[in-house]
Amino acid sequence: MNEQIEIEKGLYYRQTLFDKAKRVVIKVGSAILTAEDGMNLAVVQNLAKEIAFLHDSGREVILVTSGAVAAGRRKINKTQENLTIKEKQALAAIGQACLMNHYDIAFDFFDKKIGQILLTHSDLSDRLRYLNVRNTILTLFKFNVIPVINENDTVSTQELKFSDNDNLGALVTNLIEADMFICLTDVDGLYDGDPQSDPYAKPIYTVTEVTAEIEDMASNSKSILGTGGMQSKINAAKMVAAGGGSSFIGPGRREHILRHLFSGEMVGTFFLPRKDKMQSRKRWIAYVLKPKGTLVIDEGACRAVSRNGKSLLSSGIIGVDGNFEVGDSVVCMNKKQQRIAVGLSNFSSGEIFKIKGLRSDKIEQVLGYKDVDEVLHRDNLVVL
Repeated sequence: MNEQIEIEKGLYYRQTLFDKAKRVVIKVGSAILTAEDGMNLAVVQNLAKEIAFLHDSGREVILVTSGAVAAGRRKINKTQENLTIKEKQALAAIGQACLMNHYDIAFDFFDKKIGQILLTHSDLSDRLRYLNVRNTILTLFKFNVIPVINENDTVSTQELKFSDNDNLGALVTNLIEADMFICLTDVDGLYDGDPQSDPYAKPIYTVTEVTAEIEDMASNSKSILGTGGMQSKINAAKMVAAGGGSSFIGPGRREHILRHLFSGEMVGTFFLPRKDKMQSRKRWIAYVLKPKGTLVIDEGACRAVSRNGKSLLSSGIIGVDGNFEVGDSVVCMNKKQQRIAVGLSNFSSGEIFKIKGLRSDKIEQVLGYKDVDEVLHRDNLVVL
C-alpha cells in the first residue's frame, strides 16, 4: 500500500515538473549514437523527430551530443580500437563535420534550424567566457534555433576536457538555468538491484535526493559504451538538482521516448530538484572550476565553515598541498581526507604555507603585507 502511494506521489511530481519545463537540455551519448560501422543514423533521425516535437510545444531545447569520433571512424573506415590522443583528435576533426551534417539533414526534415557550439572546459572555467557562452545560447533561442553542443575533442587535452558529456550536459543545464536535464542512454534507468542477476530487482522511478544509498545503486545499471557510466549520470543529476533543476535518465533508443515522458508514462528514473537552490556564482565555483590545491583544516575550522557559514581563516589551516595562485580554486579537507568545502583562495599556496596555523593579525608580520584576513571568504566558498 505504501509502495503504491509512493509511486503515485512520484508520478505526480514527475508530471508536474514535465508540464512546467519550458527550457530543456537533452544529452545523448555514444552508447546509443554508435552502431558497429559508425553513427546510428536511425537513432539520429528519431532524436531529431522527438526534439522537434518538444520544440513545437513551445519549449526551448538544447542538444548535448557525443559522436564526433564515431562519425570520423565511419568516414575513413578506421576500425582500430586502441587509438592515441592525436588519432582521436584527428578523427574528431573528420567526424565533427559529418556529425553536424547528419543532424542538419535530420532536423531540416522537420523544418528545424540548428547551431553548433564546441566547448572545452576552459570556456566555462573562465567567468567571462562562461557568461559569453550563456549569451550565445540565449541568442540562438531568440533566433528560434536549436543549439547543438559538443566537446571540442579536436583540441581538448586532459586539462581542458570535461570528465564526460554527462558532466558537460549538467554544466550547460545550470549555465542557462534550464528546468530539466534529460540523459538518454542505453540503460532503462536505476534499479535497487542488478536486474540481470536478481529477478526481484525493482526500477527506481523517482529519486527525491541523491544519497549515498542512491549512489551505491549506480553499479546495478551498467552501460556498455561511453565514458560516463551510471555513476557520472547520477553525479550530473546531483549537480542539476543543486541548480534547482530536475533530471531524467532513461532509454534513448526507445521510439517516441520524449513523447512518452512528457505524457506521464513511468519510464526511466526521475530526479527531483533541491529545494534550496544554489546561487549561480557558487554553482560555478562548486562544479565548473577544477581545484588546483588542497587545504587540510582542523575540527574548529570544519565546524565554522560547514555549520556556521563562516570564512576560512589561516588559524584553522594545518596543511597545504598543490601549487596554486591567488584566485584559484582549492578544496578544504578534514584530517580524515573528507571533502568539506571548495572555494577561491585569497592567497597563493606559498603564502598559505607560511601563515597556516597563525591568527589573522599575525599575517602582515610574516608576509610583510596583508590585503584581507580570510584565506577563503564565505562569499567565494561552497560547503560540500
